[in-house]
Amino acid sequence: MTSAPPMTTTPTTATRIRPASLAMIERLVSFDTTSRESNLGLIEWVRDWLKGQGVESRLVYDAEKRKANLFATVHGRNGPGAARPGIVLSGHTDVVPVDGQAWDSDPFRVTVKNDRIYARGACDMKGFIGVALGMTPTFLAADLKMPIHFALSYDEEVGCVGVRGLIDELSREGFKAAGVIVGEPTSMQVIVAHKGKRSYRCTVHGREAHSALAPQGVNAIEYAARIITQIRHMADRMSQIEPRDHGFDVPFTTLQTGTIRGGTALNIVPRECVFDWEFRYLPGADPDAIESEVKAYAASLVPEMRRVAEEAGIDIRLTSEAPGSNTGDTDAVTQLAVALARNPKTAKVAYATEAGLFEKAGLPSIICGPGSIEQAHKPNEYCDLAQLAQCETFMDRLVERVSA
Repeated sequence: MTSAPPMTTTPTTATRIRPASLAMIERLVSFDTTSRESNLGLIEWVRDWLKGQGVESRLVYDAEKRKANLFATVHGRNGPGAARPGIVLSGHTDVVPVDGQAWDSDPFRVTVKNDRIYARGACDMKGFIGVALGMTPTFLAADLKMPIHFALSYDEEVGCVGVRGLIDELSREGFKAAGVIVGEPTSMQVIVAHKGKRSYRCTVHGREAHSALAPQGVNAIEYAARIITQIRHMADRMSQIEPRDHGFDVPFTTLQTGTIRGGTALNIVPRECVFDWEFRYLPGADPDAIESEVKAYAASLVPEMRRVAEEAGIDIRLTSEAPGSNTGDTDAVTQLAVALARNPKTAKVAYATEAGLFEKAGLPSIICGPGSIEQAHKPNEYCDLAQLAQCETFMDRLVERVSA
């Protein structure tokens, strides 16, 4: 077991959260689970803490056994019995880097100030996980008619990578759930849909030449620029003609190029250029058609390139994919979450989450958690204590509902 030094922060402001929640959030934050790092320290600590509560966990590892998902089930004081399909509380354990960000406090140590918790992961999303795990003794003592499950994943921030292995294992076992609550920061509003996302890496292979003899080379940057321009044209077309879904803050499919690199010197025709691009698509849009259009345009450039250099070419590789989520307002999991949040208004978001993967596996899902997505990934990331208190109340109502 890998442990972290104990935290001793105590809120001194008017708004408070429960000591169990705060202690758990502090412990989770103290593990540096930036996506490039292993999350085993945190996962093993949670496993051992749950075992101390009498709850067994399973770990689903990555291929290198360097990272793991955790899945655990709480049955309540009467044990498993003939319990109905339960509720999954799902969250990712990885966080984004703090490199180059100007923090006013240690990002891996909770600071409580001005009715807020400051830390990397405070809202995205160790706040939710901390509140959920802190409820374990309450879950155990309740007369649950359906179980509560914990699903903690890795590498969500780099493409919803880790949870896939857990979902695959659960699917092979025929696991069923009444619903999945993904605790991404939504200011405790119930989110019923998010866009799907696909990310790609395009590598353009040209031929080097002295820039004085430019026609003898194939300029990889210039051909990359033509593909990027095509992607931009497609984005403009989507913004103009695609049917709108005004439930989303950006009500149409978007495409954009995020990074590009290539070339060695101004007087050398660049041999290679690599750029990363993505699109985020509405429910009902055809992602295969979007991908095919970009690939077809790229393929149309290759004959022209090869008239100069046979070795020239263009490779486009899918680097990550997260399917969209689209749960109805009248679906049971939505109605449950709305009742727990005491907020009848639902919404849709442009960012991707693990909810789409759960839905694809036949597990109905919504997104609802403390904190604002506007604070995620920033220096001095924070979550209002009032939001965490709302999440605690949400969990209290969940206990009441599944004990009825």
